[in-house]
Amino acid sequence: MRIESVGYDHPDAQRLIREVQQEYVARYGTEDVTCVQVQDFQPPNGLFLIGYRDGDAVASGSWRKAGHSDDLLRSGDAELKRMYVVPAFRGRGLARLLLGELERSASLAGFKRCVLETGTEQPEAIGLYRSCGYEPIDKFGAYRDDPLSRCFAKEI
Repeated sequence: MRIESVGYDHPDAQRLIREVQQEYVARYGTEDVTCVQVQDFQPPNGLFLIGYRDGDAVASGSWRKAGHSDDLLRSGDAELKRMYVVPAFRGRGLARLLLGELERSASLAGFKRCVLETGTEQPEAIGLYRSCGYEPIDKFGAYRDDPLSRCFAKEI
């Protein structure tokens, strides 16, 4: 897989974001309501990555500076967002590759920890994060009070 940094508003990013939002609708009945802005994912305070196979955008993931509006997060946290692999390419290790690149790029940008929110209806995501060293933390953000929400962190 070739991984490229693109803008949050890039057409491939927008297509994959629409697809992941539909995945949330199928699993939870609603789209992700977390507030995100295009500028959240612009260096040096964020990054949006697309994974390409044979010229097709098949995976996405991003991070943004976290902690500015939530007292449970700390300075030096990068929040992972929009992790997604198209169904036809799942089970091939692409999410793990993308996650590694997100961690590496956040570390190079000076961040000390990656944090994320996922949910109980995404057991594959929870399994990936746990197998990559992420540990449960207190819930934060828009889903702080949602019983289906799970939050994780990893020092990078």
